[in-house]
Amino acid sequence: MTATQTKTAGQTTPTEQISGSEIVIRALLAEGVETVFGYPGGAIMPIYDALFDYQEQLHHVLVRHEQGGIHAAQGFARVSGKTGVVFATSGPGATNLVTGLADAMIDSTPLVCITGQVFAHLLGTDAFQEVDVINITTPVTKWNFQVTDASEIAPALAKAFFIAKSGRPGPVVVDITKNAQIQETDFAGYEPCKFLRSYRPKPIVRTEYIREAADLINAAKRPFVLFGQGVILGNAEREFQDFIEKGGFPAAWTLLGLSALPTEHPLNVGMLGMHGNYGPNVLTNECDVLIAVGMRFDDRVTGRLDRYARQAKVVHLDIDPSEIDKNVKADVPVWGDCKETLPLLTALLEPKTHPEWLQRFREHDLEEATQVIFDELHPAENRELTMGEVLRYLNELTDGEAIVVTDVGQHQMVASRYAKFRQTRSNVTSGGAGTMGFALPAAIGAKFGAPDRTVVAIAGDGGFQMTMQELGVIQQEGTAVKIMILNNRFLGMVRQWQELFLNRRYSFTDIVSPDFVKVAEAYGIRGAQVSERSNLKNAIQTMLETPGPYLLEVLVGKENNVFPMVPQGCGVGEIRLR
Repeated sequence: MTATQTKTAGQTTPTEQISGSEIVIRALLAEGVETVFGYPGGAIMPIYDALFDYQEQLHHVLVRHEQGGIHAAQGFARVSGKTGVVFATSGPGATNLVTGLADAMIDSTPLVCITGQVFAHLLGTDAFQEVDVINITTPVTKWNFQVTDASEIAPALAKAFFIAKSGRPGPVVVDITKNAQIQETDFAGYEPCKFLRSYRPKPIVRTEYIREAADLINAAKRPFVLFGQGVILGNAEREFQDFIEKGGFPAAWTLLGLSALPTEHPLNVGMLGMHGNYGPNVLTNECDVLIAVGMRFDDRVTGRLDRYARQAKVVHLDIDPSEIDKNVKADVPVWGDCKETLPLLTALLEPKTHPEWLQRFREHDLEEATQVIFDELHPAENRELTMGEVLRYLNELTDGEAIVVTDVGQHQMVASRYAKFRQTRSNVTSGGAGTMGFALPAAIGAKFGAPDRTVVAIAGDGGFQMTMQELGVIQQEGTAVKIMILNNRFLGMVRQWQELFLNRRYSFTDIVSPDFVKVAEAYGIRGAQVSERSNLKNAIQTMLETPGPYLLEVLVGKENNVFPMVPQGCGVGEIRLR
């Protein structure tokens, strides 16, 4: 390493001759990165060599599969509000990130993925472990870039972090050829990116639309608010609560909006969508003004669009203009960051309450409770264990303070319906992509992102087996994740559809699993299995109170179904309680 000087705009700036790999590490430190998830390989080895000298400043978590690495980075980002960082080598290392990239893209999770690549002169020659990472990842990234010269590394990474975190967040990929990692170049320090001429992360707030929205809302007799993850990503939880409280609006969450508003808040009326609560679904088709905040009207929320809220005027607040009018036509579009737009709108609201309208939700709550909820949370003694009663005890024992990370399937819907949250950024799940295998690695990342909070991973027996090799991370790092496997010996959600719509033709959904407790023990993780109702609460309490990681397998009913349910192809008003 040698020191030189360069002249910039008449000023002399001291520089160093350092390798591209060294620049990568210094860039991460300058961005405030403390944790990286990754897996080494030939094409990224120079970056790992540079990392060797910075181990006290930059904690690298060795995952057991690159998909586990990117899901861990997602969990880290979702609970911390920071950008997750992943390392992977070229070829299969990079392509193993694609599922997580797609997941992060649709769920708006900020990630910077740094992949190694073969030497620049070998690009396009089908060299060993060479793949076209840029074209493969273009559809599932917010931005990607291939670096072939060391001088490009610092500006590329600065741009990557800016794009990943600003506006509507998302994943980016920076693919760095091996020669650029090895090459030495002048380095005058790292400058974070704060502006790109061709990129406007926040649309201009149009005050005329704010006034139009306020006029429409103030005239409403039956207003209804739908809120999504945009409230959390915008750090606008306080602003959102002020908004609904001033207007007295009933508010329902999307799957990713869960925990933006405390679940026990008196204006929180439940979950939207296919397995959401009865009232929010039915009354969507009775409200006169529908106010959507930071949500994208995906098909699991709307059901059939031609039967969705046809009677309502729609106000849609979103930072991403492409989401406005994409699925549901907005009568008033409110572009912008909801942390900025909500206070402007709240200031123009007339203070109101809507007791008769809120009572309609409570009446539907009672109907759902008598037909579904009570039986799920307090099943008869002769019934097999239900997933709902597992969540009931978890709520009781954590007092709604835990971070709950769910996989995908029946347990995900049950947890989303019944988990109680007091704090924001407490619900971590794979929403848009529905990626089985998400929970375990995402929970590991969540624990690194929020080390002082209890993190509980809830998975099914199918999804857990997709990434259970990440137990090795827990063994090596001592990560105190609590793991609950709700084992129904089926691929439960698919089986439910086969029962309801395919005459119980259970085609390849009956799954045989290993002894999960013994698997955990092989990784040095304590665990237990419970199948008796009389032992369930104590088993969950033991899991939570045992220092360090713990795995609890709960044997639940094989053919229990999740209701309510809006069958695919139906409108939200056609929701079934049985």
